[in-house]
Amino acid sequence: MLCSRILGVFRDLTFTALFGGGRLMDAFTIAFRIPNLLRDLFAEGALSTAFVTTFSKTTVVEGDPAAWQLANKVATLAVVALSLISLAGILFAPGLVAVLAPGFVGAKAALTVSLTRVMFPFILLVSLAALAMGLLNAKNVFGVPAMASSFFNLGSIIVGVSLGWWLDPHFGPKALVGVAIGTLVGGAMQFAVQLPAVRRTGYTFRPDFAWRDEGVKAILRLMGPSVIAASTTQVNVLVNSIFASDLGDGRTIWLSIAFRLMQLPLGIFGVALGTVTLPLLSRMAAIGNMGAFRSELARGMRLAFLMTIPASIGLMLLAEPIISLLFQHGRFTAYDAGQAGADLRFYAIGLCGYAALKPLGNAFYAIDKRKTPMVVSFIAVGLNLFLNWLFTFHLHWGHRGLAFSTACIATSNFLILYWLMRRHLGRLESRTMLSLLTRLAAASLVLAAICWAGAHFLLSDWATEHFLRKLVLLGAVIAVGGSAFFACAAALRIEEVRDLTRAVRQRLGRLPAR
Repeated sequence: MLCSRILGVFRDLTFTALFGGGRLMDAFTIAFRIPNLLRDLFAEGALSTAFVTTFSKTTVVEGDPAAWQLANKVATLAVVALSLISLAGILFAPGLVAVLAPGFVGAKAALTVSLTRVMFPFILLVSLAALAMGLLNAKNVFGVPAMASSFFNLGSIIVGVSLGWWLDPHFGPKALVGVAIGTLVGGAMQFAVQLPAVRRTGYTFRPDFAWRDEGVKAILRLMGPSVIAASTTQVNVLVNSIFASDLGDGRTIWLSIAFRLMQLPLGIFGVALGTVTLPLLSRMAAIGNMGAFRSELARGMRLAFLMTIPASIGLMLLAEPIISLLFQHGRFTAYDAGQAGADLRFYAIGLCGYAALKPLGNAFYAIDKRKTPMVVSFIAVGLNLFLNWLFTFHLHWGHRGLAFSTACIATSNFLILYWLMRRHLGRLESRTMLSLLTRLAAASLVLAAICWAGAHFLLSDWATEHFLRKLVLLGAVIAVGGSAFFACAAALRIEEVRDLTRAVRQRLGRLPAR
């Protein structure tokens, strides 16, 4: 997961260095975002969540043969449905772009439409990859699926840049077509690299059109509400894109870069926790062990806070130097870095809420309370529209207001769902959670002081500083701040720090697993 997220950032910085932080990357960002939204809705969101939940329960109750038959039916249905969706997307691309980027006109709109048509089949490829990932996760195989997205990034970078250079050595609009084709190649690689591991589980795909199966119906019933619930973030990002398209060139890519960096710790920690806990919570719910269910869920949320609170503070206080170090190359200017850094600071406010939502949201699906996240998501989308208008146009915060609105939505979603889950279970180890947050607050003050001092005394000239010196200074501030935070956390006897340290040592082979 770490490798994939780092490669994702490298992919973005490569493209922004070649094409800049303005009109061209705005067009590419919106064109990719349209099928990418469907990926999060149907592939890595609703379909993956519903499939893992149902597949895990089928394995426990009926055994592997029934689970393999279910996988065949779902895979066949996915291929047929998503092929039709891809064709529809290609045909109706002009209308989609007009709705999702109304501020794009002329050549910018035409380029966005062309890129959208090239990349729309990405949804089919990545959906198949997500099904393979779900099957492997349900069989407690996590390494290969986590690495698969790394091959997507590698394919899109290597093939995309090579084709782009071949089409236009100056990396103008034509080169973006090559980058779009590289995105499709990367999606195919993400799927193909998982197939050997899938075969080792004993599964062999055979087309099966018997879609009236109860297991398929259960997945579809789960998908309906979870399409809405799991897509809140991406829907809100698309709403932000609609607002950003009216604010001028560059706003879309600045927000996209900032959101990507906010997702880096989220992808490493939050998504990993959600991926690992979903099959476990589903099995606990299936056998009725609600005590263990409650304990595992609470522990997952505490670990999410431990790992993302320091990341959130670091991103907020060091936003501009981080963006500058990573992206201020080629055609991406210091002005672009400063604008994207301002967005990152606001996005980071919601990082902890995003991370804790992963295990919490999965818990609702595991206990078949799928409508609850759906209702909360309805509220969130409406609230996001109001906050976008308030911060962006009424208070005149511009694109920064869009980032802050997204952070507010993530935090409010977590608080509402936490209260509802605690009400359902009777208790959710809230005292332990409050004790952890109190001690983390004390350790966070030390981290914040170090980051503030570093930003104001060592990194104040980030816009003009040489890359190597900036790398050394920023690395030193992060290392000292991170070490001080975890030293304070250990001194405050935060149990989750010991759990995290033990897990890292086991992963490195220094401590035998018990």
